[in-house]
Amino acid sequence: MIDTKTAPYAALLLRVSLGILFLSHLSLKVFVFTVPGFVGFMGSLGLPPVVAYVTMALELIGGLMLISGFYARWAALPLAALMLGTIVSVHGHNGWLFTNKGGGWEFPAFWVVGLLVVALLGDGAFAIRRNRAA
Repeated sequence: MIDTKTAPYAALLLRVSLGILFLSHLSLKVFVFTVPGFVGFMGSLGLPPVVAYVTMALELIGGLMLISGFYARWAALPLAALMLGTIVSVHGHNGWLFTNKGGGWEFPAFWVVGLLVVALLGDGAFAIRRNRAA
């Protein structure tokens, strides 16, 4: 049974923590790898440069939407697709454990699950703009 009194706070905690993770992940790309470095990395995977910019935009906009609760349910879906893309294009061939060289698919898969939970559970407490229940 879901505790309806605390469930909105659980959704808040999940969506804010996921949003912070996306902003942290974006910061790593911008400040450590640098934007040109990340664009080059995506190119090394055979992906066009625009994919790098779309990825960074999704992480920024989606992360902020999750943190603020601005249509967080809908923000979670493209972010889940993005993380599935990282499994397919980057981490999947590195094995399961994220501690493997190049990072395995364990952490991105867990991220996908968390994002799907947000999409199913709802925006939670203190959301700026809630989605209507289906």
